[in-house]
Parts: sequence; structure tokens; C-alpha cells
Amino acid sequence: MRKPFIAGNWKMYTTLEEAKALALELHELVKDVDDVEIGVMPPFPFLGTITGALNGSPIGVGGQDIYTAAKDDGDPVNTGACTGKVSGPMLASVGCCYTLVGHSEQRQFFGDTDELVGRKVKAAFAAGLIPLLCVGESLDERKAGQTMAVVERQVREGMRLVTAEQAPTLVIAYEPVWAIGTGETATKEQAQDVHAAIRKLLVELCGQTTADAIRIQYGGSVKPSNAAELMSQPDVDGALVCGASLKAASFSAIVRYRETH
Repeated sequence: MRKPFIAGNWKMYTTLEEAKALALELHELVKDVDDVEIGVMPPFPFLGTITGALNGSPIGVGGQDIYTAAKDDGDPVNTGACTGKVSGPMLASVGCCYTLVGHSEQRQFFGDTDELVGRKVKAAFAAGLIPLLCVGESLDERKAGQTMAVVERQVREGMRLVTAEQAPTLVIAYEPVWAIGTGETATKEQAQDVHAAIRKLLVELCGQTTADAIRIQYGGSVKPSNAAELMSQPDVDGALVCGASLKAASFSAIVRYRETH
């Protein structure tokens, strides 16, 4: 049985002191949780502080993005002089165990192509990190009936360089772009339909056993009031939470969704 994974993406929010206070409060609220995997993705400058604050807690820490190359890895683009980028070994060195890859904002505003996302997934695994591969359609794409064509393309390209040994630990986060930060949420049926289609694609790509092992999170205005309903679906294995992850009380309530379901 797949262990649910609830992750919080803090985006470009919080100051250092606010981030540390949030982490410490969250630690206290979920310190006894062992039936859900928990992760948070703070802004890059705060990673060392947050991994320290969460030491000994059940909460893992991850980056919000990763660069495709690392020092001395043989990538012809990289000479170690990649100003403004953060490599997998850097994330691992400050205690990270995850990284987001291909978030819709990276795709939409910062030029992440499907091909680049695939290389970022490879870089994450090379550094010993678990990549959370983000996929999802825009509102226009959904209205045009292109949801599965878009999501299938993103999953295929994102997993293009993943080995058979790595695949079971990959996490896929389905985030319909129209539901991120808008207050709009896919219904449990809409979420399940896409998650089930992703699972079917994974069977084609990896075989049944691996497809059954890969966790597929839902992301998009997840909050305490809808978490249990979404997570009740057979192919929804957790959530990638944005706004609600910035308040310890609301994020911990999502983590403890089983207690209200």
C-alpha cells in the first residue's frame, strides 16, 4: 500500500524568521504522525536553517527547483560558473531529500521545457534526491479537451531519463494550473480521473508493479476542508499544498486528514 505523501510548497513567501517559526510550530503539531510522509519546500536561502529546525522531526525538506548540472559531472554546459543556479549536490549537502521539478510556474514563466524538466529529474536522482515531477493543464487546455494529452506528454518527457531502479521512488504531482492559488479545486472525480489515467500510463511505461508503487499527489487549492475527500480517491496518494502550507494549523490539519474522515 502506498504511504500518503503531503508536501508543502512555500514558494517565495516568508522571511527567515517567519520560516523558522513556521517550521518549529509545524514540528510540534505533527511530531507524532507516522502514517503520512511529510515534506516542506522552503525558499532556497532558508534551507539550512529549516533542515536544522526540523532535525528529529518526521518532516523532510526539499528544494523548489534544481539545476540540470552539478560541478564536475561532465555536463558540457557546466563549468561550476552557473550563476544563480542550485545543484542537486548543494541541496543534498544542506539536508534536503526532495526537490520539486517542473512546477507550472517554472514552466510558464521561467522557460522549463518538457525536455529540460526530464533532465532536471535525472539530476535530482543523480544527487540522491526524490523528485516531485509536477504536471498539469491550463484552463484553456482543459476547456479544449486537451487535459490528458498535455499531462501524458509531461509525464512521458519527465520520465524519459528515469531508470527502472529509480522509477518506484519518483513522485508525480498533478496540479491543474487553473486550480493553483485560485481557490478553485478539481472535484474528487476530476482528480481521480486524471490520476487513474496517469497510473494507466505508468503501467505502460514501467509495468504494473512499479506503477503501483509510484505516488501521485494532487495539488491545487488543497485545504483542510477538502483534503480528506480528495485523498479518499484510490489513485490520489497525497497532496502538494501551497497556500495552506504557510499556516502550521492548516497544514497540520491536512496532514491529519484521516482523523476527520
